[in-house]
Amino acid sequence: MKEVLREIGMIARALDSISNIEFKEYDLTKGQYLYLVRICENPGIIQEKLAEMIKVDRTTASRAIKKLEMNGFVEKREDPQNKKIKKLYATEKGNNVYPLLIREHDHSNAVALQGLSEVEVETLFNLLQRVRKNVEKDWEYVKKGNKRNY
Repeated sequence: MKEVLREIGMIARALDSISNIEFKEYDLTKGQYLYLVRICENPGIIQEKLAEMIKVDRTTASRAIKKLEMNGFVEKREDPQNKKIKKLYATEKGNNVYPLLIREHDHSNAVALQGLSEVEVETLFNLLQRVRKNVEKDWEYVKKGNKRNY
């Protein structure tokens, strides 16, 4: 069997490393840019939904969001109907950095897909979505404290 997941992992780690280096000057490190992008694209998202979207545990999300808050990229606001709920919003600083993050994403996407036809890109996208959905089932299962049988 081909080592597909190793290839995906190497691609993900290389792109993450590049982004961490390039965004360091903006005080965005250790994948914090992922959180900022999702918050900019989903104003008012709650922390739990954001963690689920990025596929990390609550503690990891909490740490990243706290650093983004400390560095002035995001802010938490109370929900007017339910004071227990804290919604996340990008600050002016966060919104100003967002276009740079999207430009980097678009550039990385173009580099990664260089030499592939539109049909190949569409096929790759569809296959990766199917792989992600398969993995999400296990992620949800294990996240609830279950053990997989291998």
